[in-house]
Amino acid sequence: MEEGIKMRYLQNLHSMIKLVLVGIVLSLLTLATSACGGGDQLKIAYLADFSGPLAEFGPEIQTGAELAIQHINDAGGINDQDVVLVTGDTGLDETKAVEEARRLVDVEGVHAMVGPLASGITAAVAESVTIAAEVVTITPSGTSPALTGIDDNGYLLRSTISDAAQGVILAQLAEDEGINSVGVLYENSAYGQGLAEVFETNFNGTVRSAAYEDGQASYLAELQSVAGGQYLVAIGYPTQAQIYVREALENGIYDRFLFVDGTKSQDLIDGIGWYIDGSKGTAPASDDSSAALAAWNASYEAAYGSLPTRPFVREAYDAVIAIALAAASAGSLEGADLAPALLEIGNPGGTMVMPGADSVAAGLEAASNGDDVNYEGAATTLDWDAAGDVTSGFVGIWKYEGGEIVEIKSIPFSID
Repeated sequence: MEEGIKMRYLQNLHSMIKLVLVGIVLSLLTLATSACGGGDQLKIAYLADFSGPLAEFGPEIQTGAELAIQHINDAGGINDQDVVLVTGDTGLDETKAVEEARRLVDVEGVHAMVGPLASGITAAVAESVTIAAEVVTITPSGTSPALTGIDDNGYLLRSTISDAAQGVILAQLAEDEGINSVGVLYENSAYGQGLAEVFETNFNGTVRSAAYEDGQASYLAELQSVAGGQYLVAIGYPTQAQIYVREALENGIYDRFLFVDGTKSQDLIDGIGWYIDGSKGTAPASDDSSAALAAWNASYEAAYGSLPTRPFVREAYDAVIAIALAAASAGSLEGADLAPALLEIGNPGGTMVMPGADSVAAGLEAASNGDDVNYEGAATTLDWDAAGDVTSGFVGIWKYEGGEIVEIKSIPFSID
């Protein structure tokens, strides 16, 4: 009996020793994995428009974000794991956008956000959700100057130049075309109000302007209130402009137009046709001669077969790459660490990083090693100021011609 008890005791002791040894080995493996860069998987939200007035923009802008994800993951990702892009739809509706943002933050657990697209929606999401949640948000297309003044604690940035630039260039374009009087229709939103105000301040001619609401069946009353100018300036979105441009033509109110980034649209061509042929417009653009743009163009064409026709695709790419570089540099996915790191990834000095798989891989490695990096974006250099605005960039002049959107030139602009 004693011999049996002794044998069982030794067997149990042997089993306990094995369990302890296994635990020690697993702990050592965990430590080794952490030392080699293991950690949480970086999740980035893409909160954009897949329904509503901006529905034509969301999917194409997403291709820029997805190309960036591909380049990051080809380099090994972040924390030795693939970066994940999680999408949400705003429908250009503040209530829906805030609900989607809460889902992305609280349920999906995203660490950063690219989007929203519209300035007013961006402000609503930031002020209602992402600032308090300490989730870094980079809008690729929110251009309203009003975003600059939001008290965001460093959690709201943009990868496009402010309409403080586009409005000036739009006024210059009008004057270069010999225009001295215009009517302006602008959407009653942060985007429309901001761009219209900058344009009116910088245009040296006569301006009659009127705000309108999204979703109107007709804009004839607003058109009649701004009648009498040489050109109609259309500041809004394609679904709206299709209605009021057609009404302007049918009622003999205007037959010449100036457009902007929000009305730079293939849908507008399809809806209006040759009547807008020759019309010019403005939109944030890139340096036509930059090596960074050439590298991005080559990568995008290789992935998708042709370059995008809608604006802000490059800006979405830049936003995703910036987030990854910041995560690698900070060694953390916490918003409190990502926010200050973002302000450093585009400053002069350090390893030069440009769009493209090889350069992104080299940049991520340098950032992970604690080296400074200088990201020269596809759209612009992401040299952010304390308000999260890029301090310089380009505004493009383009036109509708032969059923296509034709780029004319890019004009450099610095914001003091």
